[in-house]
Amino acid sequence: MSIDSFPILGIVLAVLSAALLTVGNFLQSRGVGARTEAGSGSIGVSQGIGLLREPQWLAGSALFGLAILVQLGALAFAPLIVVQPVGVIALVFASLLTAVVTKTPPSRREVTSIAVCVAALAAFVAVAASVSDQTTITDAQLIAVLIVLLVVLAITFAALIGLRGHRVPPVMFVVLGGLYAGFVATLGKTVILRIQTAIMVDDYTLDDRNLLTIACAVGIAVAGALSIYFVQTAHTVATPQVVVAGLTVVDPFVAVVLGITVLNEAASAPPWSFLAFAVFGAAAMWGVWSLARQTTEDTVSERASA
Repeated sequence: MSIDSFPILGIVLAVLSAALLTVGNFLQSRGVGARTEAGSGSIGVSQGIGLLREPQWLAGSALFGLAILVQLGALAFAPLIVVQPVGVIALVFASLLTAVVTKTPPSRREVTSIAVCVAALAAFVAVAASVSDQTTITDAQLIAVLIVLLVVLAITFAALIGLRGHRVPPVMFVVLGGLYAGFVATLGKTVILRIQTAIMVDDYTLDDRNLLTIACAVGIAVAGALSIYFVQTAHTVATPQVVVAGLTVVDPFVAVVLGITVLNEAASAPPWSFLAFAVFGAAAMWGVWSLARQTTEDTVSERASA
């Protein structure tokens, strides 16, 4: 019996992580709002230092960090393709928390957007789980994931440089936060598997294989730092619900796509499944966009009436 023989425990931990993420994200949003200008789309050095003195942001960051640790624990007990999609329940938690705090029920359009996100992503992963093959990750595949991460990093910075001086779409920060969180989860699962293998075979020598594991850890650190930065920036231009949507929809979407295209987990999948991936993935992204537009319109209306 191995540690990955308890998938139900992994699912339970993933739900707990989603709850911690929701509350932590809400507190971080409050903290960022208290220290930065709403709609600025950036966090300067002075604002960053100010966040370190903001109790709400510190409490939210602590819960956010705990959510990541619990999520890594979940990955130790269940496959990536099972654990990551569970986080979409954070959308429901975020909507309920906002409704309780503001004493305002979510609008019908907001509920529809969240329902589309949850249903589409659930269908996406259900298809992926039914046609995918879980195989041992080879060194070549792991190197490919790291190369993809480097390419995404280059494209991200090129896009940000190109958009300098122009208004960056608010949803872009949300998507980038979820995008890099997906790399953290994918590489994190790999590191966990390799550490488990090293413990089982009592192999702690510093060879090429272990150096690759160290490279994965560096990739996790870089992707994690960028995810945190973009999430905090997203808080200046988007509501907590939209930020959670980006983390819980884009994150598993990226993880599943990497599993299909790089790790060959869908090598034996029938052609119809790829059409399903495209349709359900597009529907989930539409849900995020719709939720972002709805909350932005609500914010503008509130400011106009103030």
